[in-house]
Amino acid sequence: MEEIAMLNIKDAITEHYHLNLDSIGKVDNPRIAGLRKEAFETFRLLGFPDTKVEKWRNSDLSRVLDRSYTFRVEPEPQNTNARDLFRCEVPGFDTTSVTVLNGWYLNGGKLLTTYDNGLVIGSLRAAFTAFPDLVEKHYGRYADFKSNGLAALNTALAMDGVFIYVPDNVVVEKPVQMVSLINMKEDSMIQLRNLVILGKNSKLTLVQCDDSIDDHRSFINTVSEFYIGENSHLDHYKLQNKNDHSTLINGSWFMIERNANLSSNGISLNGGFIRNESYARLNGSGSHADLLGLYLMDRNQHIDNQVFVDHAVPDCTSNESFKGILDDHASGVFNGHILVRKDAQRTNAYQNNKNILISDKAVIDTKPFLEIYADDVKCSHGATVGQLDAEAMFYLRSRGISFENSRMLLMYAFAADIVNKISIDELRNRIDDLVKKRLRGELSICDQCVLHCNAQEQRVAFNIDMSRI
Repeated sequence: MEEIAMLNIKDAITEHYHLNLDSIGKVDNPRIAGLRKEAFETFRLLGFPDTKVEKWRNSDLSRVLDRSYTFRVEPEPQNTNARDLFRCEVPGFDTTSVTVLNGWYLNGGKLLTTYDNGLVIGSLRAAFTAFPDLVEKHYGRYADFKSNGLAALNTALAMDGVFIYVPDNVVVEKPVQMVSLINMKEDSMIQLRNLVILGKNSKLTLVQCDDSIDDHRSFINTVSEFYIGENSHLDHYKLQNKNDHSTLINGSWFMIERNANLSSNGISLNGGFIRNESYARLNGSGSHADLLGLYLMDRNQHIDNQVFVDHAVPDCTSNESFKGILDDHASGVFNGHILVRKDAQRTNAYQNNKNILISDKAVIDTKPFLEIYADDVKCSHGATVGQLDAEAMFYLRSRGISFENSRMLLMYAFAADIVNKISIDELRNRIDDLVKKRLRGELSICDQCVLHCNAQEQRVAFNIDMSRI
């Protein structure tokens, strides 16, 4: 484990790369070794983004780069019991759970599991050797690091993560829950890489959880590549409930083929500095993407959602809907970009961002953007920033509901529009409870992951007599 002096982080990472290259690239094939080298040179050129970069103008990374981190180059002991660190006990929520601890896949020593239906789940590092053809075909093909310094850093230094392969014509009935845990005594910097491949006519539900076990500072830079084959469906959930000392950079690249469907829903309940970047390329006619998000921030927390949807071919549809509630001195950014290429006729794309600012100190910068080069399209975008509806508050108060309950009810109704899009009943009910707790100030961070709960726990309910409305 090596400490990185943040006073000159680029030089420190450069030294770390050269000193540990044999360990970092131990299982690389020639193409991935070349990719790693090219990405490292790109990072040396670009460095960490600063506020002079347009897409980072309102997200200042320097606030989290002025400290020391440690960088782990050795895997976690495989005799570590993940259930001692994490238990998801949402009533009735039956999943295939995989754990990544401090950037390394952890599953009791079995690095890859192949199920009867051909589904493969395991360590990305192990997949480099066990499934070289799949890795060669997809790894590094979708995440663009040439103009993205953090993606370049990840491509250069990532050593492990999760690999999921769903063969053609396979429907995975049980959701897969991918849990990323940080449990280090020192402040840590983690580069995590995931690769998810869906073959033709397949279906997968994936729940991605980011969690901290302790209160140490962490900088987690994650890159996930998703290939959604022809006529396949990915139902994707991204759940974030980190401590206030955490920095989470989460980049997701989706390649969506003909008649394939993506539904991605990100719920951010807590985190010191969160940036979610989602890139969806509609690469085959008839494909569709739903990109949804809900963020609830307070204190000095910062959230930044960057969404890019590329309509590359005709007859595709997409929908973006992001909602945020910010209180205290919290800050937020939404940058939505829809590109309709020249030949992408008959595109239907919708984009919307709505925000509620509870305090006069909270701020949100929102920029929905359409870039259209075809003429037979239906595209719209919009953004709103405001406070709770005064008329609605008056209506509720006039019916005997207290100010605080009226306020909570309106905020919950605003947020529930995104939560209700969760298709898994057990997960939706639990997230619904956590959102209510968060709005009432009762959820700073769970003892473990965002889904951790006591199976006997009573569901949260507002004490509002709805019959009086």
